[in-house]
Amino acid sequence: MPATVSFKVPTPSGPRPMTVSYAREGDGEPLLLLHGIGHHRQAWDPVIPVLAKERDVVAVDLPGFGESPALPGGLAHDLPTMTAVLTALCAALGLERPHVAGNSLGGLLALELGRAGVVRSVTALSPAGFWSEAERRYAFGVLSAMRGIARRTPPSVVERLAPSAAGRTLLTSTIYARPARRPAAAVVAETRALAQAPGFTETLRSGRAVRWTEDVPGLPVTVAWGSRDRLLVPRQGVRAKAVIPRARLVRLPGCGHVPMNDDPALVARVLLDGSR
Repeated sequence: MPATVSFKVPTPSGPRPMTVSYAREGDGEPLLLLHGIGHHRQAWDPVIPVLAKERDVVAVDLPGFGESPALPGGLAHDLPTMTAVLTALCAALGLERPHVAGNSLGGLLALELGRAGVVRSVTALSPAGFWSEAERRYAFGVLSAMRGIARRTPPSVVERLAPSAAGRTLLTSTIYARPARRPAAAVVAETRALAQAPGFTETLRSGRAVRWTEDVPGLPVTVAWGSRDRLLVPRQGVRAKAVIPRARLVRLPGCGHVPMNDDPALVARVLLDGSR
């Protein structure tokens, strides 16, 4: 069941209060799950039942997404700030050096937590930051278009489209290779989450200067990429392997940018193997 946790984040102007929405399920070593830009914690729903059999799974709504409020005024949606927020969140939830897995933006944040030494393993699914400048501009253009469409489309239209496979394809084929598999209610909810996310614009703006160029030494790292990722193309996984040479690079056949829905069994196995 979803819950909230409040804590304080250190900032140059002193501690600032934060509240984050999350869901927690299962037993075992802790595994923190981080979604992508414009999404919400429910992106992980297809894999949580399997993960929860072996892990204490904590799926969070990042600040400014899902049910989590935006960052307090004056705080940037950048990597240093989000690392401080997620580190404080782990302390508030009693997660001592959890495993972490993230998708897209969440994969980038997972790698940053790994570089900061506050987690015990990292699994990054199509992580942001390994793009060329042309690829970044393309991805940001697609994301901005998706956000604009979600905001302009009346909720009643989304609700009429979502029950059909063709409608789900129209609404979500940019991020899913198999959009017809996504439940209608989930498509309605994630379209609403994209339209309403107060952190979207600032997060996208902060990402313009992001380029991952450093190794993540001292802990296991898995980088996995969907073979049908149309947002962050699969060749970026090869770059990730070059930058993080000890990382395990895994191909996800038939999966799109958000692979948890396309092949839950495969993705759950990759997450469990990566968090051993």
